[in-house]
Amino acid sequence: MQVMSDLLSRLAAGLGPNSIFTDPVDKEPHEHEGRKLYRGRALAVLKPRSTAEVAEIVKLARAAGTPIVVHSGNTGLTGGGVPYDALVISTERMNTVQDLDVANATITVGAGMVLADVQRAASDAGMLFPLSLGAEGSCRIGGNVSSNAGGIGVLRYGNTRDLVLGLEVVLADGRIWNGLKKLRKDNAGYDLKHLFIGSEGTLGIVTAASLKLFPKPLSRAIAFVGAATPHAMMALFQKARADCGTALSAFELLPRFGLEASLKHIPGTVRPLAGDHAWLAVIELTSPAADAPLRDDLETLLGAAFEDGLIEDATIAQSEAQALGFWRIREGLSEAQGPEGASIKHDVSVPVSRVADFIVEATALCEAALPGIRVCAFGHAGDGNIHFNLSQPVGMDPAAYLAEWHHFNTIVHDKVVALHGSIAAEHGIGLIKRDELVHYKDPVTIDLMRTLKRALDPDNLLNPGKVISIGDNAPPALPV
Repeated sequence: MQVMSDLLSRLAAGLGPNSIFTDPVDKEPHEHEGRKLYRGRALAVLKPRSTAEVAEIVKLARAAGTPIVVHSGNTGLTGGGVPYDALVISTERMNTVQDLDVANATITVGAGMVLADVQRAASDAGMLFPLSLGAEGSCRIGGNVSSNAGGIGVLRYGNTRDLVLGLEVVLADGRIWNGLKKLRKDNAGYDLKHLFIGSEGTLGIVTAASLKLFPKPLSRAIAFVGAATPHAMMALFQKARADCGTALSAFELLPRFGLEASLKHIPGTVRPLAGDHAWLAVIELTSPAADAPLRDDLETLLGAAFEDGLIEDATIAQSEAQALGFWRIREGLSEAQGPEGASIKHDVSVPVSRVADFIVEATALCEAALPGIRVCAFGHAGDGNIHFNLSQPVGMDPAAYLAEWHHFNTIVHDKVVALHGSIAAEHGIGLIKRDELVHYKDPVTIDLMRTLKRALDPDNLLNPGKVISIGDNAPPALPV
């Protein structure tokens, strides 16, 4: 206790007033993740205003041997931000635009800037920052970078990794790495930023990022489509990619169960198609040209697909309000699953050519393992990322269902790996997949990851026990 009291006193001297929070009410939101599957304990919550203050925190914590966990928006879904007797650094006050260069098509922002605010700043300058996901109103750039966030724009623009040009990072010894470059080409040595993108705060603390911008789309067309099978939908995707090229910006897949859940639980949603279809998709075309004939292109695509027997029905949004309604159905899916009971969630990816095979085969395996289980396989079909979520059978005890977590992980992940996929697509590893990673990755990969961790964080104080375990202070991986 005396060691912690001394550490907090030294931190208070360096950070100034209203920067350290130790009241249980202030700490509570930082002690669990969004789904509340994990709960830890924060020693204190620190809210620095600058990179220099973050560096000072790290130096003092290292001297005291105290672990550190970093929070941006704390919207993660894998337990990666839960502190276990650790200091929490919240970057929420580091939330300004440091530079916006339209000619270079870049924006540099603090790690605590909310994603939607970055999008808005880019839009106000006549540009587009294309990272877009359901939590964009609360997630922050530091977390997006640290988890290599994906979202609905990956098909056209790539993951967060593809959008980052440079980073500023506080290292485990308190030094500041200034890699905030705005260059598209820089072949002078190792590209160090990629060590920190997707590392979930285990190798360094991202404090700022230089990001790519793109021309703002000035025209778009959006359709809601119904088909009988995942294979038909993926055949439609292949046709859309071939016929529409780079105008194809999103291709999002959802099952009948997902549609019905959104219609039932998400206010304001409206059934887009009259018929009953086993599989649905939201397709979006965009262009920076104001007069691009995207609606005509979409009509031609869907007409040909109907004649070929790929789709059963489709409608194209007639207004911006209707387009937003289509997206509300898709984006509300995660929220809509909550009222349907306990859910065992998987964020996986397979080659695009195997998406339909994966959905059909994994669904059959899960339904055979537990009759009545409700499969909600949805997501970014165009880049192979499927959220393969399993809602409990109606009437089953939620606790009894969640006790089968490991069993269904094995079923789903075995199938993913058999199809040469990944058990983690855009949500990261955190705690929930840490031991799964060791099971499915080859030993050389795991050895290299541990070597990097030991080299960059030899005292194992940055988010210890997450992604890859080092030493004996790792928290339990499965939810408790």
